[in-house]
Amino acid sequence: MRFLKAWRDSDAFNLVLVVPAVGYLLAFSAFPLIYNVVMSFQQVDMFDVGTLIRPLRGFGNYVDVFARSEAGTVLWNTVLFVVMSIVFQLSIGFALALFFQLDFPGAKWLRGLFLAGWVMPALVVGAIWRWIFAGDFGVLNYALRSLHLIGGPVFWTSDPSIALWSIIIANVWLGIPFNMILLSVGLAGIPDDVYEAAALDGAGMIERFRSITLPLMAPTLGAVISLGVIFTLQQFDLVAALTQGGPAGASNIAQYWSWQMSFETYEISDGAVVATLMMTVVAAVALIYVRAIRHEQRA
Repeated sequence: MRFLKAWRDSDAFNLVLVVPAVGYLLAFSAFPLIYNVVMSFQQVDMFDVGTLIRPLRGFGNYVDVFARSEAGTVLWNTVLFVVMSIVFQLSIGFALALFFQLDFPGAKWLRGLFLAGWVMPALVVGAIWRWIFAGDFGVLNYALRSLHLIGGPVFWTSDPSIALWSIIIANVWLGIPFNMILLSVGLAGIPDDVYEAAALDGAGMIERFRSITLPLMAPTLGAVISLGVIFTLQQFDLVAALTQGGPAGASNIAQYWSWQMSFETYEISDGAVVATLMMTVVAAVALIYVRAIRHEQRA
């Protein structure tokens, strides 16, 4: 018994507990990432994807990707998708977080209902929104016609001018609950006496929001935005369920484009290039998120 107790208290026992987790991360996270980066500098096709020794192309693959005719459209679509998703997720989520700070019957239950959509898989959410966006029998077109806002059906997922916006709308709906919960936690950490003191000094609701809420919520807002960018850059299922990047690439974004090149046209090197660039952006945003968390903890 003394031996077992001494073993449990030793550094060797802690090492035994850590090694499987580290091995798992190396095998299923670190190795695929490194392997993808290596492929982005090599000439890889479907016949030699399982080997490690391949012709080296260096940055030639990166030049080829940016020289493609669709590269500009994909880049613009990705930036628009990320920016618009974050803007609407954050603004609506913040408004709901402020609303649920009010004390009224059923507030907790309603807040829980908002989370129901967020816990569903994105592919399921995409299938639901595909029915909502259906041109002939979709709920959205029916509602808009009932309100006399449109005269005929709108083909949300097949019209090149609005196909990307259909993905943005679905992604905003999916991300609002996540933003609302995180911002609610941040709002709950602001002491009530700060608002009471400001009210006694004659500050109105807008002035209290501008002078108290926003400054004290700045670290939380930075963390929420960083997480939102990371999750949005990883969003693949909604595109696959709604538009598959079409029509004619009008709604294609970088993460889906990478998959298309790797698994549809088997241009594996080019797909690895896009995936590597996306990974670099996500890593940069993750560093910003870590810094925001540290700043929030110090505050």
